[in-house]
Amino acid sequence: MRWAVYIAVATFLAVAFVAPVLASLAAGLHVPTLIETVRDPLHREGLVNALAIAVVTTAMTMVIAVPLAWIGARRRFTGMRLAEGLLLAPLILPPFVGALGVAQVFGHYGALNTGLAHLGLIDVAHPPDWLGEHRFVAVCILEALHLYPFLYLTVVTALRRVDLELLEAARALGAAPWRVALRVVLPLVRPGLFAGGAVVFVWSFTELGTPLMLGYERCTPVQIFHGLNELSSSRVPFALVVVMLAVAAGIYWIGRGALGRGALHAGKGASRTAATDVRGWRAVAAWIPFAVVIAAATFPHAAVAALAVAGDWYGSVLPRSWTTAHVEEALAHPLVVPGVLNSLRYAAAATVLGLVVGTAVAWITERWKPPGWRVLDAVAMLPLAVPGIVLAFGYLGLVLGSKTLEAWLSPVRDPTVLLIIAYAVRRLPHVVRSAAAGFQQAPVQLEEAAAALGAGPATRLRRITLPLIAGNLAAGALLTFSFSMLEVADSLVLAQKREFYPVTKVIYELAGVIGAGPSIACAFAVWAMLFLAAALVSANAFLGTRSGSLLRD
Repeated sequence: MRWAVYIAVATFLAVAFVAPVLASLAAGLHVPTLIETVRDPLHREGLVNALAIAVVTTAMTMVIAVPLAWIGARRRFTGMRLAEGLLLAPLILPPFVGALGVAQVFGHYGALNTGLAHLGLIDVAHPPDWLGEHRFVAVCILEALHLYPFLYLTVVTALRRVDLELLEAARALGAAPWRVALRVVLPLVRPGLFAGGAVVFVWSFTELGTPLMLGYERCTPVQIFHGLNELSSSRVPFALVVVMLAVAAGIYWIGRGALGRGALHAGKGASRTAATDVRGWRAVAAWIPFAVVIAAATFPHAAVAALAVAGDWYGSVLPRSWTTAHVEEALAHPLVVPGVLNSLRYAAAATVLGLVVGTAVAWITERWKPPGWRVLDAVAMLPLAVPGIVLAFGYLGLVLGSKTLEAWLSPVRDPTVLLIIAYAVRRLPHVVRSAAAGFQQAPVQLEEAAAALGAGPATRLRRITLPLIAGNLAAGALLTFSFSMLEVADSLVLAQKREFYPVTKVIYELAGVIGAGPSIACAFAVWAMLFLAAALVSANAFLGTRSGSLLRD
């Protein structure tokens, strides 16, 4: 029975994850096409721009997250849990949706230009085109404000493990604060810095939605997306996928060599890593950086919410009137209800599939540990590092490469199966880590006692193990379901027929409708924000810990 589960799980990961990635690589590893792709000035420019976005975004997240992590690790103040919880607010909405609100504020006749015109600082007849002239900066800022929580969580965890005795010893020997930071703190926390930085870099390098929504066309992910219509006659989109994946992997290993290894021991006394309680003006001073970042990070969300209920917001700093018509129409539009139902169907099926596979992987790696269990665990966690657009094009490569698969799984005909598998695979690491934490906390002696009394494996699992880890599984299921509802890359690439559009593809389509389309898209996004926020709060309640604990693991 155990070996049957092992083989089934390994087969699923091989077919649903390894095979698509290899198919994506195989379809693009055509030497003449690769040479042509690399020589094309537009493709080279797109790659350089994508790399520039990743570098600048990663640098921005470090500027935002590292000082906050230092404060969070070294200070305790009133409302600290609230501050850390609000720092995670950007996770409740993909940045490509926030781009709609940003466009309203920084557009040609948006709120910013109107305010500057009223102050006499610009010519109202020829206002500056902030987004048109600075799309690159806008993309980087939006992505940094969405991704900094990942870096914050990894760095603050690393800092909390640093033994204060090491810092005190360095100071006692006369080291200046900057020297202590560079020679002691940085070597201790650089694995955490690398872990969070790697997630941010790969994510921003391969992010499709934000540059697509802001009209920043000359970057590799958008060029790959626009190549969807050429798949039957050209290998160039797959060649771009190979180039993008190779560059991301190369930079990852370079960074791992520079930052991810050779860390010193963090210390042994947990009592010496305790943060200092601060009160009065010191607590206010600790709150200020958190408040500034939270305000900046929630600005796109606030702009989206305002646009959703704005009646007339053209050529004015604030909306001239307010209306609930967009909110009501967002639930009555012919694309919306089918889109919600589609996403519910895809996400629910993906959650069930992810729970079954993730729990099985966690049980194998925590309770059994047969030969090859480390490889199985590593493969189950790899979807965190593989870009969604690579996986989506891998599915396309598999389907288009086989007439049998194309007859059954063609996304042009019906993408349901592919979307369910893609969503489940993308969120599998959350379930694995959540279930693994549950297995680690559940006393194995209870299962051993039940076995001694004659209970079979199925009985032990049903009557003892699953009830003990039910909270962890519920948290993993909620995160899988909620993030699947707002999956971007897989949805935009695989959903090619209107009747199968999920939520994010509907938002993308509505945003392109002239007139009230962007407002309806924002209203629809507000409903999605409320849903995901409720899901994250529920996951936090099931875990019994602070929000973001699954991301720390």
